[in-house]
Amino acid sequence: MSIRLGLISLGCAKNLVDSEHMLAQLQEAGIVIVDDVEQADVAVINTCGFIEAAKQEAIQTILETAELKKSGSLKALIVTGCLVQRYPEEITQELPEIDAVLGTGSYTNIVDAVRAVLQAPGTVYRNFGQIDEAEMEGGRILLTPGYSAYLKIAEGCDNHCAYCVIPQLRGRFRSRAMEDILEEARALAAAGVREVIVVAQDITRYGVDRYGRRRLSDLLRELCAMDFTWVRLHYLYPDEITEDMIQTIAEEPKIVKYLDIPIQHVSSRILKAMHRRGDADFLRKLFAQLRARIPGVVLRTSIIVGLPGETEAEFEELCEFLRETGIERTGVFCYSPEEGSEAAAMPDQIDEELKNQRRLIVEELQSDILDRFAARMTGQLTEVLCEGWDGETGLYYGRSYADSPDIDGRVLFDSAFSVEEGQFVPVRITGAQGADLTGNTETLE
Repeated sequence: MSIRLGLISLGCAKNLVDSEHMLAQLQEAGIVIVDDVEQADVAVINTCGFIEAAKQEAIQTILETAELKKSGSLKALIVTGCLVQRYPEEITQELPEIDAVLGTGSYTNIVDAVRAVLQAPGTVYRNFGQIDEAEMEGGRILLTPGYSAYLKIAEGCDNHCAYCVIPQLRGRFRSRAMEDILEEARALAAAGVREVIVVAQDITRYGVDRYGRRRLSDLLRELCAMDFTWVRLHYLYPDEITEDMIQTIAEEPKIVKYLDIPIQHVSSRILKAMHRRGDADFLRKLFAQLRARIPGVVLRTSIIVGLPGETEAEFEELCEFLRETGIERTGVFCYSPEEGSEAAAMPDQIDEELKNQRRLIVEELQSDILDRFAARMTGQLTEVLCEGWDGETGLYYGRSYADSPDIDGRVLFDSAFSVEEGQFVPVRITGAQGADLTGNTETLE
């Protein structure tokens, strides 16, 4: 009798790619993949453990899925990923419903784990490989729509920011071989993928460890020669952006003019405490250069408010910078004191109420910037990747170059002709609806 397996992937896009690799291994082993864990014999939950909110989401998902074991429909529960890597002993002690755990360095052992939990019920299967040697190659079963896929070009991180535990969960920065990346990219293009999203914790560092120099520009030019419509970039470390990278992004029409550059803060003292390089003047000059060299570029960043010791003056400096630079997309997060991080042991921890007040101030500020962006876009003709049709509103919806999947808003549009999911169409922007733009298609002739 065949084994039916359902997988739930939590967390970031890089984690999603790991899930896709696991599914391919499972299918190759003859295991039947089902969309709904309620129909499965075995459930796999690939977890995130980056910040407190992600941990709570993972634990809640584990508990909800474990309820299916009581009804008899689910025989075994396997938990993988960052939460397991971070708490290898605690997770099975506190959640006895779990039958197997795989760390971030051993997700390639998923088939062994499935067989073990079914052959020896009641015994917890454990496998924790070396995170610095985690496998990055192999087939994938895409969990994204067929027209869009992530392309992970490296694993781990060497930046060691004071608030972050990613190096502990994912290991040192390791670039994939360019030939392996390009082989995977060619397969994605041949399968019909039209938007490829290049991801790593820091794509600007690509190649330094393997080739002795940055090779992101070389890689991007190769990708642009393939049959993709859009090449989207996540994430660029600000002080690693080179002249060559800027020139490549500006020159290659397939590279989406949308750059995700997490800055976290602008105060020199706060950045130093975070172990991040640069200051407000450097970032101001960088963003001005990008806007001058790449017409129409949309910038995205991430901000942390409430790092221990952040003063009102430092917070206001951050707000003034955001008002001045008009970064179109800003994700703002309250500092989370993560166990094992340097910042968790810093003095002058800020209370949650004040952190949330500061977060709301930045969100309100960002709302004004979004309104100005919508006004700037109104009247423009922009290419939109259709993602579906909403029967309730009678409108199609999709994303422009300024919208990354599951992060930004959408474009809601009417059309006089039929539009297929995954089709690129020209849309004239007519206004905004909250965080979404609205518009109408124009003739394809």
